[in-house]
Amino acid sequence: HAQDKLVMRRRLRALGIPCPDWAHVTSRADLEAFGRRVGWPLVLKTPRGGYDGKGVRVVTGPDDARDWLDAVEAAGAGGTDGEHGTTMADGLLAEAMVGFTRELAVLVARSPSGQAAVWPVVETVQTDGICTEVLAPAPDLDPELASRASESALRIAGELGVTGVMAVELFETRDGDGRPAYLVNELAMRPHNSGHWTIDGSVTSQFEQHLRAVLDLPLGSTRSRARWTVMGNVLGGDYPELYATYRHLMARDPAMKFHLYGKDVRPGRKIGHVDVSGDDLDDLRARARHACDYLQGVITE
Repeated sequence: HAQDKLVMRRRLRALGIPCPDWAHVTSRADLEAFGRRVGWPLVLKTPRGGYDGKGVRVVTGPDDARDWLDAVEAAGAGGTDGEHGTTMADGLLAEAMVGFTRELAVLVARSPSGQAAVWPVVETVQTDGICTEVLAPAPDLDPELASRASESALRIAGELGVTGVMAVELFETRDGDGRPAYLVNELAMRPHNSGHWTIDGSVTSQFEQHLRAVLDLPLGSTRSRARWTVMGNVLGGDYPELYATYRHLMARDPAMKFHLYGKDVRPGRKIGHVDVSGDDLDDLRARARHACDYLQGVITE
């Protein structure tokens, strides 16, 4: 379920969890038929190996996916898909384009004995397919929708026998009557980028909770430490040496928490994140964005 999107979609459908309309595509004819049914454009995904926008395409017709469809045909004949280094004999996942309001995520933890805990629903902000900001909790979220999304996350964790932390990524939408609704986009059965805010913004971080769950210890409180916590992802830029930049930002904003991962700096690569908590959401977002932009080299003051 964590590694294969087709397996995940089939299981969620069986559980009655709301998901985007989807189809298993193994040929051009399959893709054309699905496009006629749900309308173009649509989203096409490789079942395995995709992340941060990789292995995902928005296609306006079969010609936009010619190379992937050729790879599926070759994989079925014993070949491989060179782009992703993984066989594509199982075909592709096609999904209807969702007209969503914003993206949300629910982080849940479950232990082998069945104890489970869920953090507040958060808003995730994407830029070019990469999560660049997380707002905890999601601002102005309908309480009933938050409750239903949290209940679904807990149910998925229980039905799939999850041990540890799992993130459920959602689209916030509207139903036929205009009421708030949601669709499950992805599952990530691990500590997740959408939960990095918990290191500084929650009584129990996702990493501590993951260990508690794996060891079947009592789970910790998921209560927030502040009214708001904003997490900003630090992406690599043109400046590989970050130490002086890091020192400057620590002095500029002593209340901000910095987490760099020790990765080699490459443009667009996630190399760390910042957390900042408080009562003024707009101020927190501005401070987090400034720090991320400064670390990336987008701004120099």
